Amino acid sequence: MLQVLQNLGNGQTMLEEVPVPAVSSGKLLIRTESTLISAGTEKMLVEFGKAGWLGKAKAQPEKVKQVLDKIRTDGLLPTLEAVFTKLGEPLPLGYCNAGTVVDVGAGVTEFQIGDRVVSNGPHAGFVSVPKNLCARIPEGVPSEEAAFTVLASIGLQGIRLAAPTLGESIVVYGLGLIGLITVQLLRANGCHVIGIDIHPERLKLARDFGAETIHGLECNDIGGMVHHLTQQRGADAVLITASAKSDDIVRQAAKACRKRGRIVLVGVVGLQLNRSDFYEKELSFQVSCSYGPGRYDASYEEAGNDYPIGFVRWTEQRNFEAILQMLGRGQISFSKLLTHRYPIDQAIAAYETIQKNPNSLGVLLEFPQDTPRTQTLSIAAASTTPSPLSTVTAAVTAAVIGAGNFTRATLLPAVKGLPVRWKYVAGRSTPSEVQHTAKKFGFERATTDLSEVLSDPEVHLVFITTNHDSHAQLICRALEAGKHVFVEKPLAINREQLDQVIASANSAASCKLIVGFNRRFSPHTLRCKELLRGRTGPVAMQIMINAGSIPANHWVHDPLVGGGRIIGEACHFLDWMSYVTDSDIRSVSASQLAGGEAIHEDKMTINVTLADGSIGNLCYFANGSKAYPKETYRVFSDDRVLEIDNFRVTHGYGFKGFRRFKTTRQEKGHKEQFASVVQALQGKRAFESNLSRYINTTLASFAAVESAATDTTITHLA
Repeated sequence: MLQVLQNLGNGQTMLEEVPVPAVSSGKLLIRTESTLISAGTEKMLVEFGKAGWLGKAKAQPEKVKQVLDKIRTDGLLPTLEAVFTKLGEPLPLGYCNAGTVVDVGAGVTEFQIGDRVVSNGPHAGFVSVPKNLCARIPEGVPSEEAAFTVLASIGLQGIRLAAPTLGESIVVYGLGLIGLITVQLLRANGCHVIGIDIHPERLKLARDFGAETIHGLECNDIGGMVHHLTQQRGADAVLITASAKSDDIVRQAAKACRKRGRIVLVGVVGLQLNRSDFYEKELSFQVSCSYGPGRYDASYEEAGNDYPIGFVRWTEQRNFEAILQMLGRGQISFSKLLTHRYPIDQAIAAYETIQKNPNSLGVLLEFPQDTPRTQTLSIAAASTTPSPLSTVTAAVTAAVIGAGNFTRATLLPAVKGLPVRWKYVAGRSTPSEVQHTAKKFGFERATTDLSEVLSDPEVHLVFITTNHDSHAQLICRALEAGKHVFVEKPLAINREQLDQVIASANSAASCKLIVGFNRRFSPHTLRCKELLRGRTGPVAMQIMINAGSIPANHWVHDPLVGGGRIIGEACHFLDWMSYVTDSDIRSVSASQLAGGEAIHEDKMTINVTLADGSIGNLCYFANGSKAYPKETYRVFSDDRVLEIDNFRVTHGYGFKGFRRFKTTRQEKGHKEQFASVVQALQGKRAFESNLSRYINTTLASFAAVESAATDTTITHLA
């Protein structure tokens, strides 16, 4: 299928062939009929991409600070690589989609195959969208008008925040698509509407919809004109639907308002406010968030948990439904806003139109209805020639399931040059990421069909880098299919999943399971282990992790999806203690920060005892400065101390002939670990796979969470 993508690095708008997404739990698979280009938002993204480095830095100063902090802690080269990787990733464009449901995932009962629906899906032949971001199109409403629904809901949400009543005077400042739709909605609500813009054609349309208008360039006193049009009372509310860098729009809005008037920002404008404008009139100012309550709430959007209608009357989905009902009843119409149509294969021309034609408004993309549901695409053959193996007649053939940030920024750059035939990269619902990853790293195929990967007899090794909740299920499926498995940590996020993995691993004795505890393979860790060889007794270890905060609504904090940061990430450091001492963890006692924080678990201290008598203290804190080093390890043994500083420098104190080991960049062991897996498959070395140790580490992470929650010491990790 075809999809429109944007390269934020160079500003290029691309039309790419990508695999059709798979339908997954809680989602609909929709065959697209029409999509609407959101001229304001998408034009802004294109312009950002085309800007140079200085322009991008000025547009996102907060990102510049993050980059500088990362340079201080991780070094210049890794930081630049991360920035270039991020900017080189394709961004799917579009969020106004109308089409027909062709499949539904588990748990979806509200929609059926054959339903015509709108969604916030991108410009693509097929889209996979959570059920709460879809709404059924009424009979008689053409798809070309229904495609305006999501954009219209942005205006509707701004109106709901302004809370206009019958007969009030409302100013709509900016008469682009959202502004003109907002004029119609306000007129349907019985309001006196005043539209402001600088384009004569848009002013005329606003008058056709029943508004009075003001030309923004021809009027020297916009506030005075609004007062004149409202019998010197001023506007009851101003909805700013413009997109501009100027601060003057907010100032003019304040002058236009009556005392105690309301200003709602729907668009994007400068916000250097003049206090006296607001102070003297006691004005209220509010920023509207997209299409309504539920937006950016993963529990609502991804998990499908609706807000009770008695407490949240208008969610984003119910806003969609309200727009569609008004279209069905003839209370509003978007036909006059449709200025251009393009078939999807002319999408690049459509984007040139919104860039160059100031009279363009509604630019529609139309999709053919005979596109096959192809989930696997052939990509150019791998650029490197695989080397023959000593133990088998064919090359090592590998597949990667998961095309997220870890795969693109860490895994695949680290395996570059290894003698592997990279056959598949797979992902279920992000076809553009899958296709981009396959092309960039030389995979033979990009697919959203995991069954094809696991049933392919040529595939020897499967890398699993998906969200944490899917690890256990995919491990079991891959092992049962006779594949060796490398899974990025964690092994599992609860005991039930762990038991399933253990059973599958025991049943597939000929297949190896490796967990991505890469820090074992760091040259800094190996040097420490070498220096500690021959120690006369147990060691004391202290690990300080300045983890950095992650928003409370991020999936990693969800116990059902990410398992929380202790299970999902702190397992790395528990494994390190176990590896350095060659000993299992026997008991765990943990404490977490109490009160004043949305998330407590990621501010935790964990004390462990190990089978050989060693002890360890892990401080995992997410409330520190990003300018401070992320990882510091100390080992106390036989009147000596070893200290690893962020895997860039290892210091030795009290060691004969050793004071410091330094690498040119941060070395966390990823490249060495991946090389060891391939070499083991070649028969050149033993597998670094220890299922009992993986189980012990996983149980220790479970115990840490339980200990902190119950204020007890866990002494039986079983």
